[in-house]
Amino acid sequence: MCADVRGRSGRMLAVLAGAMLLSAAVPAAAADPAPGGAPLRVVASFSVLGDMVQQIGGDHIALTTIVGPNGDVHDFEPSPKDSKALAHAQLLVVNGLGFETWMPRLVQASGFKGLEVVATRGITPRRLSAGEQALERAEERHARHGHERQRAPTDIDPHAWQSLSNGLIYVQNITAGLIKADPAHAADYQSHANMYIAQIKALDAKLKQALAAIPEARRKVVTSHDAFGYFGLAYGVQFIAATGISNEAEPSAKEMARLIDQIKKQHVPAVFLENVTNPKLIQQIARETGAKMGGELYSDALAAPDQPAGTYLGMFEWNAGKLIYALDPKQH
Repeated sequence: MCADVRGRSGRMLAVLAGAMLLSAAVPAAAADPAPGGAPLRVVASFSVLGDMVQQIGGDHIALTTIVGPNGDVHDFEPSPKDSKALAHAQLLVVNGLGFETWMPRLVQASGFKGLEVVATRGITPRRLSAGEQALERAEERHARHGHERQRAPTDIDPHAWQSLSNGLIYVQNITAGLIKADPAHAADYQSHANMYIAQIKALDAKLKQALAAIPEARRKVVTSHDAFGYFGLAYGVQFIAATGISNEAEPSAKEMARLIDQIKKQHVPAVFLENVTNPKLIQQIARETGAKMGGELYSDALAAPDQPAGTYLGMFEWNAGKLIYALDPKQH
């Protein structure tokens, strides 16, 4: 076992051990209602869900987001602070679809006794193509020869929030969870959700119209990892990913050569960085193909709260704006 694996395993064991002591000390507190009308204690697994929960919950909740802005869920390691927050939470909101691979261990270790909401419940998962599954297998081979892997290869894409129509389902599931955990404020939660749903529907229609106006042959881009499949299906954009679902391994020289050849043959106009991935791979692809650097997209995490992509809807507007500018021939 390499030193990196021993270090990661040791840190995780320390977190779990600390969490077990914590949960033993407060076995029932997590399930008890907040006293005296205190805010509902909610934990969201990552920043996209955190923003959605806050939009609906408003002042009635006290929110903790485990993986914050610009954080990578795929290689995240929980800390004792995360265990403490979860031990006291009344509601936990997760994405599901195998996205938060570390969450089941954290839930068990923390002694969480509250209500868990899976935001993707009711969503039809996107199945990976044969080529995408090949990237997953390549990452698994890399992991076996390099570092510890937290997630086995899968044929399901967990990035369902990258479609605003799926976002509506997220909102419905989160709202139902908040109402179940805190029925006293059900009317407010539903009112906030209704306003949020109207905003999501309006932006969805706007983006579909804007992207449909771009010639289909130009609606092709390269991204760092396979995070935009749902966006592509919803808005008619072909995303070519340099790595698989989890961005845990770079492509081999042979895979890289095949990717560059594909980009050249298909005349892909632009390549994009992501806020949670190393830019070097995409910069290399841009140099070797001549494709234009289109800027940065937000995939698995929001930007900082004071940035344009610091909210779920802000992220969509940012990403779509970057894509439209890079792909629309009328912009140049």
